[in-house]
Amino acid sequence: MRIVVDAMGGDHAPEVVVDGVVQATRELGIEIVLTGPQQQVQAELDKHDTDGLPIRLYHASQVIAMDEHNPSAAVKAAKDSSMVVGMELLKRREADAFFTAGHSGAALAAALLRLGRLRGIKRPALSTIFPSQTPQGTCFLLDIGANAICKPEYLVQFAMMGSVYAERVLGVSNPRVAILSNGEEEGKGNELVQETVPLLKVSGLNFIGNVEGKDIPWGVADVIVTDGFTGNVVIKLAEGVSKFLMETLKKEITANAVSKMGALLAKPAFDAVRKRLDYREYGAAPLLGVDGVVLVGHGRSDALAIKNAVRMTAQTVENGVLEAIKQGVAKFNE
Repeated sequence: MRIVVDAMGGDHAPEVVVDGVVQATRELGIEIVLTGPQQQVQAELDKHDTDGLPIRLYHASQVIAMDEHNPSAAVKAAKDSSMVVGMELLKRREADAFFTAGHSGAALAAALLRLGRLRGIKRPALSTIFPSQTPQGTCFLLDIGANAICKPEYLVQFAMMGSVYAERVLGVSNPRVAILSNGEEEGKGNELVQETVPLLKVSGLNFIGNVEGKDIPWGVADVIVTDGFTGNVVIKLAEGVSKFLMETLKKEITANAVSKMGALLAKPAFDAVRKRLDYREYGAAPLLGVDGVVLVGHGRSDALAIKNAVRMTAQTVENGVLEAIKQGVAKFNE
């Protein structure tokens, strides 16, 4: 397996990207191609013992900035950027997958311009694994930012792609699919939700109805679909709340000697909770619906997040998600 990684993607690139890639290569044994300015990336590689590791560089002279306001224009202008060059390698089938922690809008634009949508897919969707009380410990949420404005048929296709991913990567048999709404009862929701529900009922998916935001962590569904605007708000709120709770808990349990003693006894449990809520453990967001395996990570990713993103990218390839979605689209359209 060969995975292309955008060495210049992220707030702390290329240092943390190279660090994470080295860790991932040691653990997984897969070949990594790093795209970016050769001299700059090589300087970071020289800080690590990479003897025998299947890591190589592919020079790209440009970088798309994280604060780019017009990602589509940037992708078209910066044809020799680390992101675009990586997508080109994937398009030419010189790699099995591509990962970046760079500008998510630019990643979407580059994927659409270089790879194109899968035949029959109207819009690609960004997705994420979300901690939940399901048997597998997670659910799958999409779209989380690729499409702020959606049509009912988009959400049905998101549900189909999410169902395939949950089955192939998360190991869920016949995944339960729900739509995010402001009420559990049928008939609740905005116009988009109300028009999508009848389509999901006859989609052939294991559709279980509406869920509210409070239901997402409690394991009521394996796949939850929504528009990209709502999905992005949900995950950003969840990240903020989880960080706030952990910081508040840390402050309170170190407030006095008695609570510190209790904290020592409960440390294994606190560590387990922290790991469960840490976005870095989940790696990256698959961009489903484009003609290639593409995953996008947090811009603030550190080396641990990069390592896990590479792991998730490899799992997506190993489990044949792209081909399964192609087959699913064909069957769904029939």
